[in-house]
Amino acid sequence: MEKRPLIGLTLDSEAAGGWSKLPWYALRQNYFSAVIAAGGLPVALPHAPELALDYLAALDGLLVTGGAFDVDPAIWSNPPLAPHPKVVLKPGRTDFELAATRAALARDMPVLGICGGQQLLAVALGATLHQHIPDEAPSDIAHEQPNPRTEPGHEVEVAPGTLLARITGRARMAVNSAHHQAVRSVGEGLVVNARAPDGLIEGIEAPAHRFALGVQWHPEYAVDPADPLILKAFVEACRG
Repeated sequence: MEKRPLIGLTLDSEAAGGWSKLPWYALRQNYFSAVIAAGGLPVALPHAPELALDYLAALDGLLVTGGAFDVDPAIWSNPPLAPHPKVVLKPGRTDFELAATRAALARDMPVLGICGGQQLLAVALGATLHQHIPDEAPSDIAHEQPNPRTEPGHEVEVAPGTLLARITGRARMAVNSAHHQAVRSVGEGLVVNARAPDGLIEGIEAPAHRFALGVQWHPEYAVDPADPLILKAFVEACRG
């Protein structure tokens, strides 16, 4: 039986209250089940930036997840912007994810960024962000869809010739949409691989890397039949 590659999944974090009287980590089960279905062996990564290199030494791939967080604009803006009132900062999470993502890219380890994880991957590769779509890129499309995440919110157009196009074999995909931020501009070495009908960037990739792919939607829900192909391609790349 072929050995499953070990995939590290980043966690969301919450302060004390709600589920626990102490600070706690959280991640939906379908992140793990989707990686398992794709042939990977998922493990959760606590937020310890000083251990990022130790984690990566044991891993075959890194999946940066979404969640209730935003990347501090001070990290990606020049001159530094103040956070928008709608921005949710979680410095402990971002510090760890940036350290792990940058280290993974430096060693050309496969990286998949999902939703907020796509934005963080983009920032690690020099991109800038829209802090709050309704203010900076108003649209008739509900990028925070009102219907359940198990259903599509809108479609995206997949750019021909990109890694995403080769993986999915699609020119268009139906996607779920749960974000108030988005990639605004990409720097040298980054390619936009998907856009919403309003032109908003929905996916990025870095062709110079073995596998560095980000999607703004949540393929772990398998809203589109091509979604599992994204996880499958990522896990296959992690077999290295």
